[in-house]
Amino acid sequence: MPPATIATRATPDHQIDISSETCPMTFVLVRLALDQMKSGQILEIRLRGAEPRRNVPLTAQEQGHEVVSISDLENGESIILLRRG
Repeated sequence: MPPATIATRATPDHQIDISSETCPMTFVLVRLALDQMKSGQILEIRLRGAEPRRNVPLTAQEQGHEVVSISDLENGESIILLRRG
């Protein structure tokens, strides 16, 4: 079973839907959510578009968080799981 499939079965500690937002607000909202979490907790992010799908995980990693999985859905949205560093 691929790691992304296993990871998406994990129950996230927090969830946000930023599918109606555009950059740079996408990561601003992710950052605000992560700042309210404890180290090791998992944030599930629902987003839409190539730019946030590329930039949110990249910026999160640069800030010390771990990308657990990225799942692309048929409706054009993506689900990203981040573990707070």
